[in-house]
Amino acid sequence: MKDYVVGMGEALWDVLPEGKKIGGAPANFAYHVSQFGLPSCVVSAVGDDALGKEILDNFTSKGLNQLIETVPYPTGTVQVEIDQAGIPQYEIKENVAWDNIPCTQSLEELAKNTKAVCFGSLAQRNVVSRNTINRFLDVMPKSDDSLVVFDVNLRQGFYNKEILCSSMERCNILKINDEELVTVSRMFGYPGIDLQDKCWILLGKYNLKMLILTCGINGSYVFTPGNVSFQPTPKVEVADTVGAGDSFTAAFISSIIKGKSVAEAHALAVQTSAFVCTCQGAMPILPAEFTA
Repeated sequence: MKDYVVGMGEALWDVLPEGKKIGGAPANFAYHVSQFGLPSCVVSAVGDDALGKEILDNFTSKGLNQLIETVPYPTGTVQVEIDQAGIPQYEIKENVAWDNIPCTQSLEELAKNTKAVCFGSLAQRNVVSRNTINRFLDVMPKSDDSLVVFDVNLRQGFYNKEILCSSMERCNILKINDEELVTVSRMFGYPGIDLQDKCWILLGKYNLKMLILTCGINGSYVFTPGNVSFQPTPKVEVADTVGAGDSFTAAFISSIIKGKSVAEAHALAVQTSAFVCTCQGAMPILPAEFTA
């Protein structure tokens, strides 16, 4: 019996200008959580193809626990173009393996032994994976210290108001960036107020423990009932920003589980994501002083 920290959803290849790298927010999150010394696991699906086998071999080589089913769909790929500011633009292939994550007995056993889970909106674009994610959340223990993180990731129109509302109702930590917050606010009918007020509304409306708002170079905020933590974004030489947000989430959640304060967790999350921005790809080895 272990208190696992689970990243659940897409496992795929980011096809970058310099070559392909393993990506997908859940795998990035689970990998970085493991670097912070916590038992993590990535849940996804791959195809019975060379790309799928390579993902499984890679995760095994990294020592990353995995519950990844092989399904009769191609392994997911994303064509990533990096613009002049280092910001990735994505073309995400549809009807792939991670759209069809099956709900298995092994998955339900994992859910029963999960302390924290991070899931997003992208992995819910298909009903099969969406139902599996919801079943996992149903089976997870309902304790005061259980963390259910909904990391909004609005990509290529693969989202709708119903999925966003349902996910916000089921999570107790919401992570969103400033651009996503503007889009969500328009969908939910309160576009005319400033970003912080929008965050306070969401925090109260969905009875959240925390709301994490990232604003790129303009810093980040963590809202908790009655308090807000702000951290400026460190100035670094950016190689690319792929996976930086996932490393932020992993560092923050790992720190909270270890008993650190919101301010301490926030500071480490900012340092971690800044470091990842200086590296190519989403899964660099973090400096030892971060993970100690």
